[in-house]
Amino acid sequence: MVEGQVERDPALLPDPFEESPELDPAIARNLRLKVSIHRSLLDKLNLAALDQLSREQIRSEIAEIVTELLNAEGEPLNAREREELVTEVLDELLGLGPLEPLLQDDTITDILVNGYDEVFVERRGLLEAVPTRFQDDKHLLRIIQKIVSAVGRRVDESSPYVDARLADGSRVNAIIPPLAIDGPALSIRKFARNWISMDRLVELDTIPSAMAEVLKAIVGTRRNVLISGGTGSGKTTLLNAMSSFIGHRERIITIEDSAELQLQQRHVVRLETRPPNIEGRGEVTQRNLVKNALRMRPDRIIVGEVRSGEAFDMLQAMNTGHDGSMTTVHANTPRDALSRVEQMIGMSGVEISPRAAQAQIASAMNVVVQIERLVDGHRRVVSLSEITGMESDTITMQEIFRFKISGMSDEGKVLGRFEATGIRPRFLDVTAAYGISLSPDLFRPDRALE
Repeated sequence: MVEGQVERDPALLPDPFEESPELDPAIARNLRLKVSIHRSLLDKLNLAALDQLSREQIRSEIAEIVTELLNAEGEPLNAREREELVTEVLDELLGLGPLEPLLQDDTITDILVNGYDEVFVERRGLLEAVPTRFQDDKHLLRIIQKIVSAVGRRVDESSPYVDARLADGSRVNAIIPPLAIDGPALSIRKFARNWISMDRLVELDTIPSAMAEVLKAIVGTRRNVLISGGTGSGKTTLLNAMSSFIGHRERIITIEDSAELQLQQRHVVRLETRPPNIEGRGEVTQRNLVKNALRMRPDRIIVGEVRSGEAFDMLQAMNTGHDGSMTTVHANTPRDALSRVEQMIGMSGVEISPRAAQAQIASAMNVVVQIERLVDGHRRVVSLSEITGMESDTITMQEIFRFKISGMSDEGKVLGRFEATGIRPRFLDVTAAYGISLSPDLFRPDRALE
């Protein structure tokens, strides 16, 4: 690696470290060393040469320089501490600093930075604090700028919040002062590296095998499906699993704000929205993409999540020969999900009466699947309902399966069981036409499902 002076922007580097009485001395020392060495490295390295070296080659070079700097500063570190420091400096130089270990941890699904000295993660559906720290607000802001600049975005006082995406597909939201009163805040929804099958969801007790069999028949008979649930409840994971039942001869168009779906079929066209540029131009919305998808000869359209007026176009597609389409929505109950879709139709700008909107929903949607993250962090499909039509000014539904909660264990686990309501779904009449066989025993009243 060639040595040489490089220009640096002091505004992008952390200020000298000021110890906090609440910070562990070992963490404070490590942060100080890391920042000091990082600054010294910028003076010693030719950053332009980094692109031509592998990570291991860069690591070797940095290790030598770190050893020299530590000796010069008289900092005695053992081999393990030195190795950890080299890794952290490497992450700071090439990656996202303190966030790198969290991004590499596959047990973590969400990273929530409430401030430079307070970081939480979600594991197995539950939030927990982690010892990850940034040096100060400027250090955290530098990492945020690094994330958003990689996708051509910016965050500053004139544009104090931003959505972005990491190279691996993870979704990022950042918000800074003056909107974030206590300093910059960062939220990362990690992209699932491994596709989760329906069989795996059965193993995890998210859904019983009997209900999974019925969902397979729902997809196979080309019912239009709405998956409903709260934030982090597992809607996209369930949508991914259900999509695996789509035939490989069908042409599928997916539409998402941030590409998360991992369809296993070969004939898939993936579309993604585009935010406006710095001048506020060039935005492409989900509604634009749904309209365009109708010209692409789709057999099925899958919208990652409906949030606005695209709900109207999605229903139109479902009503005009694109059966078997699927989407998700943020809602706490199946009934709320339908109300949310009705509200979104109103956001489309199309002049339509409330009853006409309800009639559109009733004729287009066939099944609502409700998934929930319970208080113990476990995700479960808590209801499977069929839309049966309209009665006066109300969309009629019938629940086929449900998860019935019976209490809490001493360990804080939610106790309950999946059961059938005894109602025979209407789509059962068309399964034979698709060569699908479902046993009537699956729908026996009060049957405990396994």
